[in-house]
Amino acid sequence: MTSTPTTSVTAAAAAITSVTLEVPDPDAAGAFYRSAFGLGSQLRLRVSQAPTTVYRLFSSKLGILKAMLDVSIGGDDEAVAMADRPQVRALFSAVDPQGQVAAFAALLRQVMARVGPVHRILADAARSDQDAASLLTEIARQRHEGQQGIARSLDRSGALRPGLKERDAADIIHALASPEVYGLLVTDRAWSRERYENWLKSILIDQLLPP
Repeated sequence: MTSTPTTSVTAAAAAITSVTLEVPDPDAAGAFYRSAFGLGSQLRLRVSQAPTTVYRLFSSKLGILKAMLDVSIGGDDEAVAMADRPQVRALFSAVDPQGQVAAFAALLRQVMARVGPVHRILADAARSDQDAASLLTEIARQRHEGQQGIARSLDRSGALRPGLKERDAADIIHALASPEVYGLLVTDRAWSRERYENWLKSILIDQLLPP
């Protein structure tokens, strides 16, 4: 069984409404997750029809962190890809480049409020746990892939500042719109989420779009 640090897990869980798990023994699983993570009403358990496979998936602390991250990104446990959610679709359909960047910053404010605490726990675990490190790398890859769509959209509409390539624009977005930067500003420096959103919007407009 892989283990990860439990420091601040309860605080991270507070950013999530609920996670639903299927397990063979809800009473035993509930006792485990309450003990390991201090999870109460955020954790919903139901009897699994495929106990061996499903229970293995969530029987480690890394497994529950992965489940919490999945729910944090979307904001619920519905099986709907982030790219198919209405707010993301609206973002990519925006015609005005500054409006598109503003919509992206507003979306990031919401997502990071949920993801930030869980991501920080995973990053701490990755320093000493290879499985956690691999998961962190995969999450970064997926985030870059998703954020690259913003750079691609701006490039195709001719909105990027002169001389800025799509790949470089994607790297700028990946760096500035990262959980690490959110954690430094909001968690460590006590910025409000509104201030973070306004800063992210301003700096992305400055770095990506013509003056």
